[in-house]
Amino acid sequence: MEQDALTSAARPGRQQQALAALRRPALWLALAALALLGWQWIDSRARMAELQQEVARRLAGGDAAAGEARALARQNQEALAALQAKTGALEAKLAESQSQQAALDAMVQELTRNRDERLLAETEAALNAAAQQLQLAGNVEAALLALQGADARLAAAGRAQLLPLRKVIARDIERLKAQPLADVPGIALRIESVVGAVDTLPLAFEAKLRAEPAQDSFKPAAPPGYWEKLLGELWQELRSLVRIERLDRPDPALLSPSHAFFLRENLKLRLVNARLALLQRDGKSFQQDIRLAQAWIERYFDPRAKPVQSALATLRQLAAADVGRELPTLQESLTTLRNYKVAKERDTPPPIPRPRGGGDGSSAARGAASGTN
Repeated sequence: MEQDALTSAARPGRQQQALAALRRPALWLALAALALLGWQWIDSRARMAELQQEVARRLAGGDAAAGEARALARQNQEALAALQAKTGALEAKLAESQSQQAALDAMVQELTRNRDERLLAETEAALNAAAQQLQLAGNVEAALLALQGADARLAAAGRAQLLPLRKVIARDIERLKAQPLADVPGIALRIESVVGAVDTLPLAFEAKLRAEPAQDSFKPAAPPGYWEKLLGELWQELRSLVRIERLDRPDPALLSPSHAFFLRENLKLRLVNARLALLQRDGKSFQQDIRLAQAWIERYFDPRAKPVQSALATLRQLAAADVGRELPTLQESLTTLRNYKVAKERDTPPPIPRPRGGGDGSSAARGAASGTN
């Protein structure tokens, strides 16, 4: 009871103390601070939760973006590898086309060079042939044909670099056209025909007297009698035994068979010398040999025989031919051609080397394969 009384007595005092404490401002401030701290803690927890959710959401979005980026990077790598492979193939084709182009250029240069060399070789051969015809045979017509053929080939080439050579050849053609055309091959053939006929020419002392038909001085009105006919036949026989003939020259020399053989051989040698003088354009020696051969034939051979007359007529015609005129040379044309060949060889670039096919393409293919890996 006493305890209850004490407790009931103490309660009003505690209540009063509590009321007094509630009246203090510091207590209220402390409560407000605690409430503020609690609100801030709750707000911080809410914000942290939202931040965590946002971070988790952004991380998830970043992972997705990273996955897409990796996929795009993989696609880009595959596309880059394909492009590198295509680039390698294109580079290989380009290298192959360049190799083919270089080979074609080399072939074109080689063909052009060969064509020019062939043209110059043909022109030089024509000029040499013309020069040989002039120097050895004196054949102006053959030399003209050779020069005209060379000029036609040069004209067909259509190169301006060949104009100086064509001008020199044209001057040589004009000089040859201005020369009197001596038929040297024809004259040589005629001399050869006389040489071939020497063995068949009859010598003068071997000639037979020509039998003239008997002509009666009178014709009897009546038929002759027996004795008259007999006397006439005897007279004819006597006339056939003795003949008188007029000679227009001294008696022909009598030659032994060996002398006749050497006479014919010397006559042939004289005619051969005349032919050599003809080819050498030595007019003086040609005239001397022809006239000496003509004199020998007139002296030692029978001038009444048709082969001798034909040989003499041929020799007279040959003696009247003018074969001693000096022909022009083609040295200027040959020198111009050789100078052009030397200049062309000096200015011609070396042939283009053919590159090995597939070198660049194989390196590009290896680069593409390494990029793919």
